[in-house]
Order: sequence, then structure tokens, then C-alpha cells
Amino acid sequence: MSTPTENLAQAGVSIWLDDLSRTRISTGNLQQLIESRNVVGVTTNPTIFATALMDQNDTSYDAQTHELAVAGASAEDAVFAATTQDVAAALDIFRPVWEKTNHVDGRVSIEVSPDLAHDTEGTVAQAKQLWEKIDRPNLLVKIPATKAGLPAITEAIAAGISVNVTLIFSLERYNDVIDAYLAGLEGAKEAGIDLSTIHSVASFFVSRVDTETDKRLVEIGTDEALALKSKAGLANARLAYELFEKKFAEKRAQDLVAAGANLQRPLWASTGVKDPNLPDTLYVTQLVAPGVVNTMPEKTLDATFDHGEVTGDTITSTYAESHEVFAGLKAVGVDFDDVTQVLEDEGVAKFIDSWHGLLTQVAEGLEAAR
Repeated sequence: MSTPTENLAQAGVSIWLDDLSRTRISTGNLQQLIESRNVVGVTTNPTIFATALMDQNDTSYDAQTHELAVAGASAEDAVFAATTQDVAAALDIFRPVWEKTNHVDGRVSIEVSPDLAHDTEGTVAQAKQLWEKIDRPNLLVKIPATKAGLPAITEAIAAGISVNVTLIFSLERYNDVIDAYLAGLEGAKEAGIDLSTIHSVASFFVSRVDTETDKRLVEIGTDEALALKSKAGLANARLAYELFEKKFAEKRAQDLVAAGANLQRPLWASTGVKDPNLPDTLYVTQLVAPGVVNTMPEKTLDATFDHGEVTGDTITSTYAESHEVFAGLKAVGVDFDDVTQVLEDEGVAKFIDSWHGLLTQVAEGLEAAR
């Protein structure tokens, strides 16, 4: 009898883990998740690395911290060294998956500094630095889908760098992200780069959309508003898949695919349920369609493996219903453009806070080790 995670994989969903630490690598836990939970990739972000490196019970970074301290490394250099080492090790673990899936999965993501979210040139420079330092073909460099991030995405793709576009909340911005990817592919083609070597995912955030939208619906308080609670996140993601199908069926994209390019797969991020009244597998089982990625915190992964009910495609038959959700939100007075802008601003700010907290902690650790 198949497990729910096996059923997800059979339905075309790539399961990625939204977490990484050196202990997870060294204990064999990551390899175990590949074998027992059908995990075929990993995503990281500044908060994940802050949690790993600031864990007082984890001594796996101590030796490297001491070496870096003796060498006079700055906090920024130390964080760069530790995170790139972890990602490189994870990429090596996933190398057989990468080969088995014809280079589609077996991917690990590392994000540019959140301080660069509004700095196009700085983002491109660090993307190239990470790509060269880690030097693994199954790496994805994460670039946020801010306005400054869009041209950086194009430039990185044009240079042959595979990119995970993160912090996407609105359909309008997602449309821009796809265009940025296609423009990058056109640049890479012009430069003579083999398009088949370039991969990308577009990380569309889900649960945070419900958290912010539901807060506004409760404030409105009418029966019509309350009836829309916990519907925006799924509807938004489902319409993103509709847009994905539409954009990649157009001539511009099809010409690039014919030249060897890969589709930029939709990735569902922020899939851990925030509202305890909702099913804990909601943002997994209700977002199933061919060719998507779902990156899950381990708690959501375990819940899915334990009791997730995978019934097949739960996206492509829901487009009309999803459009009705947005019509309803507009009718009750929810400004969804404002919702998504608030979420983008908060997402960048949270990663910056985590990053600066990490730098402070590492600086203190380096000083103590000197």
C-alpha cells in the first residue's frame, strides 16, 4: 500500500524539505527523509540558518567557528562559510536524486542576503558569488521577487545560474517573475549557454496569504466576509497555476522550450498551517497538480506522511471557484493588492531581522573563540 508521500510523488508533486542544519546532514537524517518520506530537495532561508547556527544545543559548528575566529574572519564571512558548506554537503547527498530525475529535482536552495532585497546589482553579484563558491550543478540561488529582484533574476538566469524566485504573493508579480525568467533564458540563448542546464522554480507563498486576509475579513465581520475565511491562500495559489499553464503555452515560452529550456515550476511555500482550526495538511493535499513543488517544514511533512489524503489533481478543476473567491473578497472590501504588498514587505523585514540576529550571534561566537 502506497504512503501519502508516495501518492503525492505519483501525482506529480516534488516534495522538498523546508529546513537544513549541519546536524540533519551529519546524523543521516536528511538521507533518511529521502528514503522514507520521498523528499527530493531542500529549501533554506535566512531564518532557517539563523535557527540552526544559533541553536545552543548544537555543537556541530563549533570547530569551524574556532577556525574562522583564529583566521580573523568577520561575522559575514563566517556565516557565508558555514551556510555554503552546509548547502554543498546537502547538494552532494541529493546528487543521486538529481541524476535519477534527469536533473529536475535533487535541488537545494540558498538565498542571497536579505539586505540586498532592494539592490539589483548587489543581488546579481552575490548570486554569482554563491554559484561559483558552491559549484554544484543542482544548486538553486534564491532571489526575492521584489521589484529590484526582477532584473536580478533575469541577469542571473542569463548568466546560466539556476534560480529559486522567492517571496511571491500576487498574481501580478508572478506574471512579472515568469517574464523575468523568459528574458533571462533569451539572454542565455544569445550568449550560447545550453538552456537545458538552467532550472528555476517560482516560490508562491500560501499560508501567510490566509493569515493576513483572514485578519481583515474578521475586522469586516459580516457573514459574507466570514464565509471567505481560509479561502484566499488556496485560491491565490491555484490561480497561479492557471497563470503558469497560460504563460508557458504562449509562443515566447514554447520557442524557448523547443530550444531546450525548462519550465519554471511553481513551488508552494509557507505550507505549514498557521490556523489550528484548519487541517494540518491543507496546503499540501489541496494543491496537487503535475509539475509542482511543495516545500514543507518537517512537521507538515510528517503530518502528510501520517494522514494526508491525496486524491489526485486538486487544482485544475478549481479555477472558476478560485476566481469567485477573489470576486467575493473585492465585494466585501478586501484590498488584495494591499494584502500582498504588506506580505512582501513583512517577508523581507522578517528575513532581515533573522539575518541581523544571526550576524550578531556569530560575531559574539567569533569573539569568544578568539
